[in-house]
Amino acid sequence: MKIGILMTGHPPDTMMEQGLYDRYFDRLLEGHGFTLEGWPVVDGVFPETVEQADGWLITGSKHGAYEPHDWIPPLEDFVRAAYVAGRPMIGVCFGHQIIAQAMGGRVEKYEKGWSVGLTDYHMSGRTYAINAWHQDQVVERPSGADVIARTDFCENAGLLYGDLIWTIQPHPEYDADFIAGLIEHRGKGVVPDDLLAAAKATLDAPSDRMEIAQMMADFFKKERA
Repeated sequence: MKIGILMTGHPPDTMMEQGLYDRYFDRLLEGHGFTLEGWPVVDGVFPETVEQADGWLITGSKHGAYEPHDWIPPLEDFVRAAYVAGRPMIGVCFGHQIIAQAMGGRVEKYEKGWSVGLTDYHMSGRTYAINAWHQDQVVERPSGADVIARTDFCENAGLLYGDLIWTIQPHPEYDADFIAGLIEHRGKGVVPDDLLAAAKATLDAPSDRMEIAQMMADFFKKERA
């Protein structure tokens, strides 16, 4: 099964040695039998059609879904086209937000601030510890989207659109080393110091990122009419 990765951002320059964001998902989903190909849509490079992959995944980004970038409208068009064509799609962080916006929801810079570091998300009747790094949130979910994950801070932390779109606010592709790099190279002077300190204190704690990876793989592979 071929999965197309729509890259909506790039890692900080000082962290590029591990590759672009498609490589992070390649590592996350390793062993599930997928072939991955990335398109840097943030640079204006898009697939020609939604048929170029069996499923699609939209990455995180430092940008806001509501910002006036030239690549945002065609990305929203692509989301809607993939949905109409019946291609399964997963969105992570910014991907979660831009899909919600494209489908009629609303995204804002959240007035209560940031969520960073290992965070407990309530999903499927239990709690999963997954790394977060966001200030923007889906504040109004689209009609027909069901909440599948939440925290006290982020009510719409995971959304399901029938059996075709599955999205989450946190970052299962980010391990502790990447969060440490974000704290150092992207967080200082932007995220409040106390939140960065709290995130740093959880770097050695276990996460459930690989369980989320299994959920993602199962979603892509599920039988659909």
